[in-house]
Amino acid sequence: MGKPTGFIEFVREIPTDQPPLERIKNWDEFHQHLPEDRLRNQGARCMDCGTPFCHTGTMISNMASGCPINNLIPEWNDLVYRGLWREALDRLHKTNNFPEFTGRVCPAPCEGSCVLGINSPPVTIKNIEQTIVDKGWEEGWIQPQPPEKRTGKKVAVVGSGPAGLCAAAQLNKAGHWVTVLERADRPGGLLTYGIPNMKLEKEQVVMRRLQVLEEEGVKFVCNTEVGQDLPAAALLKDFDAVVLCTGATRPRDLPLEGRDLQGIHFAMDFLTANTKAVMNLSLNDQVISAQGKDVVVIGGGDTGTDCVGTSIRHNCKSLVQLEIMPKPPLERAPNNPWPEWPKVYRLDYGQEEAAALFGDDPRGYLTMTTRFESDENGHVKALHTVQVAWEKDKNGRFTPVHVPGSEKVIPAQLVLLAMGFLGPEQPLLDSLKLDLDPRGNVKAEYEQYTTSIPGVFAAGDCRRGQSLVVWAFNEGRGAARECDRYLMGQTDLP
Repeated sequence: MGKPTGFIEFVREIPTDQPPLERIKNWDEFHQHLPEDRLRNQGARCMDCGTPFCHTGTMISNMASGCPINNLIPEWNDLVYRGLWREALDRLHKTNNFPEFTGRVCPAPCEGSCVLGINSPPVTIKNIEQTIVDKGWEEGWIQPQPPEKRTGKKVAVVGSGPAGLCAAAQLNKAGHWVTVLERADRPGGLLTYGIPNMKLEKEQVVMRRLQVLEEEGVKFVCNTEVGQDLPAAALLKDFDAVVLCTGATRPRDLPLEGRDLQGIHFAMDFLTANTKAVMNLSLNDQVISAQGKDVVVIGGGDTGTDCVGTSIRHNCKSLVQLEIMPKPPLERAPNNPWPEWPKVYRLDYGQEEAAALFGDDPRGYLTMTTRFESDENGHVKALHTVQVAWEKDKNGRFTPVHVPGSEKVIPAQLVLLAMGFLGPEQPLLDSLKLDLDPRGNVKAEYEQYTTSIPGVFAAGDCRRGQSLVVWAFNEGRGAARECDRYLMGQTDLP
């Protein structure tokens, strides 16, 4: 490394975000960059550690350890320290088609497995990644690079979320004619409508990259749902290969008394309508508004956090977020050693904003909803909850048990269900008569991605279930590699 003693000389430093009470007044991104000299010092903290776990991308205890797309992190950290930004961008693009996306929305499992993180704060990998690619755009280094030759093969990619975009980019790079079919009115999937603007800006970040893909030869066809607007049989007839990247968009429901009341919505319906309004694609009266309401978000994770941040920007009256799991510890527990992902207490951007506005972290742990209460007009007005303790049942499995006397009523005129997703929607899969795994996902072996129909591949959440954006990148790239091998008999794709 360029600075072998950098991890001793420099402390971890991240840029100061815009203050919570200021940033909640708009939908703009609020993360900032460090000055170049200080960021180079952060690159210098990367150790000559011998075995860089940061880019291993393995699964330990069912969690990602290191970067799933095997980013060459020590290499571009060193290049940043040396001031070689263009070379750092080239290294970054070797493994990552869209680092401006992961640099903003990835939870950074790379930092969780950083060797320096064993006994010190880890290297600021995510911030360095975002700064490299943002500088690439600012300097004009990122330009369309269409393939020099075309193979004449036609590939359909169904779904334009993270996995679909990576598959399309790689297959186009191999010289195939790629058509991406998207049922929404704009491409991008989760990146466009599932993640709020303050976390991932649309016009200046997402659409900018999509325009480059179009100029490179990728064709996007929107407002087209395969199985309805386009028969699945026509897909198999008109294309030499198909890559399914439809995501896992079937939300987990909460079938309790009062679930059918007005004012109870799935999180993604709330977030999608809001993003369309921010992008001026729909009328304000179509938005599920939190303005002036007591809001309860059921479920944690990134989606729950996005619901919190969005509700606050709507100027909600109050906000509570309920989680059935216990509050994580402040430091790694003995059964959560490095290099596993550290399951520790974090204050994400939404909770930070809620704490600044209402005085405390809005999350209530070990809390289960028991029923929804109606007002006189058939609209939700409150949640009934109970505290739980996790105890082993007769089969030795942990299960939540009600704590007597812990019942509570929480006022709510808007309830957002953010409890995760159960898998892909079934109509397309049924029409293709694809084999499914026991969880209802498309059956396709990891790193092979071949389904029960020759020439049809599956990648991302529709194959593995709900997961991280960076795992979708991994699978989209992998499916493109295997699809190229199927079409050409061999492949040069990584």
